[in-house]
Amino acid sequence: MLKREWSRFVRRAVWSWQGWLDCWRNEPSLHQWVWANLASGGLAILIPMSSGERALILALGVLVLAAELMNTAIERTVDYISTEKNDLAGRAKDLASSAVAVTAIAVGVAWLAVLLG
Repeated sequence: MLKREWSRFVRRAVWSWQGWLDCWRNEPSLHQWVWANLASGGLAILIPMSSGERALILALGVLVLAAELMNTAIERTVDYISTEKNDLAGRAKDLASSAVAVTAIAVGVAWLAVLLG
């Protein structure tokens, strides 16, 4: 049983890595969020703050990346289903993009809370 579960874990890790690489190769937005996270994370390491505050900022940055990956998945699914203009399809893509924006705002709120005390 342990061998089977390990095998399943490895397959899931490979598929996840393939998804990351595909998004990295095809979505400039992911590049922008990675650079933003590197800057934010670097500042979080350099600026004196508690370990909890640092963890919050770093974790929220990772959530922005997760939201961008989900946004890309939704956009691709919508584009796969139909290439025709459709109000609901456009709204679904806009909502997915909004989820990325909301998680990015959460990072900004965390930074404000840390910096303003």
